[in-house]
Amino acid sequence: MRKEIKKQLQTIMDQAVKDNQIAGMNMMVIKDGQEEAYLQCGYADKANGKMIERDTIFRLFSMTKPITAAAAMILFERGVIDLADPVSRYIPGFADQMVSVPGGLAPVWHNVTVYHLLSMTSGLTYGGNSSAAEFAVGNVMEEIHARLNTEHPMTTLEFADKIGRCPLEFQPGERWKYGVSADILAAVVEKASGMKYGEFLKKELFVPLGMKDTDFYVPGEKLDRLAMTYEQTAGEMKEFRDNSLGIRLSMDVPPAYEAGGAGLVSTIEDYSRFAAMLINKGSFQGRQVLKPASVEYMTTHKLISCQQAWFEKWWEMNGYSYGNLMRVMTDPWKAPFACCEGEYGWDGWLGCYFANFPKENMTILMMMQKKDAGTFDLTRKLRNVLLLEM
Repeated sequence: MRKEIKKQLQTIMDQAVKDNQIAGMNMMVIKDGQEEAYLQCGYADKANGKMIERDTIFRLFSMTKPITAAAAMILFERGVIDLADPVSRYIPGFADQMVSVPGGLAPVWHNVTVYHLLSMTSGLTYGGNSSAAEFAVGNVMEEIHARLNTEHPMTTLEFADKIGRCPLEFQPGERWKYGVSADILAAVVEKASGMKYGEFLKKELFVPLGMKDTDFYVPGEKLDRLAMTYEQTAGEMKEFRDNSLGIRLSMDVPPAYEAGGAGLVSTIEDYSRFAAMLINKGSFQGRQVLKPASVEYMTTHKLISCQQAWFEKWWEMNGYSYGNLMRVMTDPWKAPFACCEGEYGWDGWLGCYFANFPKENMTILMMMQKKDAGTFDLTRKLRNVLLLEM
């Protein structure tokens, strides 16, 4: 990468800190297996003057989802689960489900399957007030939070069972909607493997990939490396400490509920190893973690036209389709920023961002901790500088 491009990226990042758009962040670009750039700026903890570093630990939130998809693919290729399996085979609460219809509830046409979870076409939602399904999921989330600091916190399997007893927002496969599907998939992996979900991830992904700082909590000796979370209020970055989606934001206690859609912490170095495994067709440093065919399946879009129409309502995803808990670029000309056909990845609520570009053999990673960030203008600006240089 040319020095001018690195300088331009650094300038954009530094300005974002100066403008109080973010407290701090780091960024990594890998091409053809070599680190092209590592950049950092700003604070992990503004109050204590602690700067972002290469080993800063970040809450991934939804960037947990691709890892959960990979976990499911491991069991899929071993013949432990079938993607057509009804979720009720693993989670009893998913038997005899109902779907919300005008005037009440109706039986589902067919069961929610593992495939529906991977493609977010299950009818499951996040909590909210716009439908009976959102309201019911919200009640389960409220219960998780009420029990977080008690002697009986909700577990991964208990959460999944309770969600299964909530009405679906639509018939399985009828539409696409972002929701708790990945969290249910984590429970399926836990039940099918006979191991706690976090233990499965350590054994099958984190240890083989050397992801030593990736987990569902941060042990005491590493807590000083965990970045603070911020929100933008009145033009300044203010610390944000509220728990969210059943996750204790302090991350200092091993959770009973290991959220497969949002619960992991990691570093930019650790996540680069996961990204490298995918872009190398399942191989990392001579070890085959996933089979090439599994990675190809995992990184290919899956939505049919009636589902795609609902995904396209999310305007930031124009040009993308969706499959296996990740966006997949299918039409770069529709996107509101520079893109490459076939790229895939995901981001998180606090701004962590991951994209693999198979044809270009490149990975982009960004880590930050700003409430309600996701893919936002800073992400797009940095991407544009990189991709328009190629």
